[in-house]
Amino acid sequence: MACPIPSTATAVITIDVLAAKELLDSGYRYLDFRTVEEFDKSHPDVENVLNIPYLFFTPDGKVKNGDFLDQVQSDCSKEDHLVMDVWVGEDPLRLPSVLVNAGFKDVKDMGGGYEAWVENGLRLCLCLCICIINS
Repeated sequence: MACPIPSTATAVITIDVLAAKELLDSGYRYLDFRTVEEFDKSHPDVENVLNIPYLFFTPDGKVKNGDFLDQVQSDCSKEDHLVMDVWVGEDPLRLPSVLVNAGFKDVKDMGGGYEAWVENGLRLCLCLCICIINS
C-alpha cells in the first residue's frame, strides 16, 4: 500500500473579521486591494496597512492592475504574515492564491472583506477632505 505524500503547498485560509483583527493587532500586515479611491475614503484603522489596488477606475470602467504582483513583491517579503481584503468584484480566493503561488507563505483571507470590518463596528480611518478655492 502506497503512503500518501504530504503536500508542501501553502493553503489559503479564510478567517472571520474578528480573527483578522486579532492577527493584525499581533503584527500581521493588512493588504487592501480596493481601488485607491475606495481606500482613500476609508480603510481599517490598523498599524501596518498597505493599499495595492487590483483594479483601477478609468473612464471605461475598472481595469486590472497589470503590475499588481510586482507591486506586492516589492512592498512585502514572502515571509511576511499577511491578512488580505480581497472583495474586489473578483473570485474572492483568486488574489490570495496568486500570492501563495508566487511563494508567499502566510496569507489569510479576511472573510467578508472591508464590508465585514464595517459591519462589525471596527475602527476606521476616514478621509476628511477639505477643499480650498483660490480666488
